[in-house]
Amino acid sequence: MHLQAQILNEEEQARVHQQSLRILAEVGVRFHGAKALPLLKAGGAKIDEQAGIAYVPAELVEHALQTTPKTFTLGARNPAYNIPLPASSSRYAMDGTGSFMSDFQTGERRYGVARDIAAAMRVFQAADLGVLAWPPVCASDAPAHSRPLHEFFTMIQYTSKHAQHELHTVQQVPYLVEGLEAVAGSADALRQNNWFSLIYCPVAPLTHDGEMLDAYLELGEVGLPVMIMPMPVNGTTGPASLFSNIALANAETLSAIVVFQLAHPGRPLIYSSATGNIDFRTGAYLAGTAEMGLQSAALVQMGRFYHLPATSAGMVSDAKEIGAEAVIEKMLTTLPGLLVGSDIIVGYGEVESDQTLYLEQILVDNEIAHLLERLVQGVDVSPQRDLFAEIAAIGPGGHFLKTKSTHAASRSREFYKPNYLCRASYENWLELGKPSLYSQARKKVEEILAGPLVDPLPAEVVGKLQDILQRADRELQ
Repeated sequence: MHLQAQILNEEEQARVHQQSLRILAEVGVRFHGAKALPLLKAGGAKIDEQAGIAYVPAELVEHALQTTPKTFTLGARNPAYNIPLPASSSRYAMDGTGSFMSDFQTGERRYGVARDIAAAMRVFQAADLGVLAWPPVCASDAPAHSRPLHEFFTMIQYTSKHAQHELHTVQQVPYLVEGLEAVAGSADALRQNNWFSLIYCPVAPLTHDGEMLDAYLELGEVGLPVMIMPMPVNGTTGPASLFSNIALANAETLSAIVVFQLAHPGRPLIYSSATGNIDFRTGAYLAGTAEMGLQSAALVQMGRFYHLPATSAGMVSDAKEIGAEAVIEKMLTTLPGLLVGSDIIVGYGEVESDQTLYLEQILVDNEIAHLLERLVQGVDVSPQRDLFAEIAAIGPGGHFLKTKSTHAASRSREFYKPNYLCRASYENWLELGKPSLYSQARKKVEEILAGPLVDPLPAEVVGKLQDILQRADRELQ
């Protein structure tokens, strides 16, 4: 008796698909860069060369979907963290590339730097439901022309879980490949193990960034999987209709799938999304809303419609600081995706609409994930859970505290025991210093940062990464 949800029924999923096909064929998609349009033209798309727009026929979409793998594994340096996709149960990823960091020592809200990525990865390593790392802040202390390389390599040094990030230009590609091969051990190991992947966000509405897309097409030569994450926002970069925004996001994903599969048939791709909506009172961007959660869940269903691995944004909050509002919005935006079976929900660690990282929020989010996972697991109605004989033996007015089943239940997974929620009596809570969800998580962060690095890279590999970054800093400039 698991909890499940259906946001779109089968007929509605087919409607979204048909609307997306109509968008691709009649409205078209603008592709910047040098590589995509020739591929699309050779594949049979009608091209407006002057506008840079491709009109993609349904047959081309169908062919691309046929060559896209339906199952594969995202590997990790530590194979205990390998992620078979589709997943047997929902797991979680770090939120990525926010602008700001709440300094763990001072509480100052400042721009993120590389050391914040390092600290966040160490905390994320300890979050047991987190399986996919993403640099949570931009490294503002790194040169702009090589910044994503600094972010990627810092992340890899401080977590042994699957590592995902982005690249901005074709010129950065050789440095990234050299570094990833150094970590993997060889070019063949890099291709075979899938330790690393790319996140790719089309530019809503219906546009692809040329330099990034060209770089990602080059990286297809080494087989890096791509998570495609469209981000149209209701009322600004997307239509002010949930259905139409879902169709637009789906069209953007399909357009990316077509290009990646034309370039490298069989390349592993992950269907994802991160929609938002406008605050109609202020014009501000919102992510921690029920509407975002509904659209995320609907798009997971569309990924399943195509039989693809399907992930989603979630665990999102527009709160300006950590606290009750953040917890409420993170639960609100996570539960829909969880109920439709999202493989990976992306959002650990940040508030302020994915802009500000708090280290303790990573562990709070992991606690929220555990609580929601237990909710979705539902009620076990197997014969072993039928305790009628015990009820009969205890009888009216009796007590179950000393029974064997109660003793067994105290050690079972049927009753979740939280790590950071304090369930002591009021008097004991006062004696303990009034611990809260966040104060308990903060103590754990302090413990993690004071402890040894888990699964460190060999010193010679770290040295190679530093050498590559120094060359990139100098040569890309």
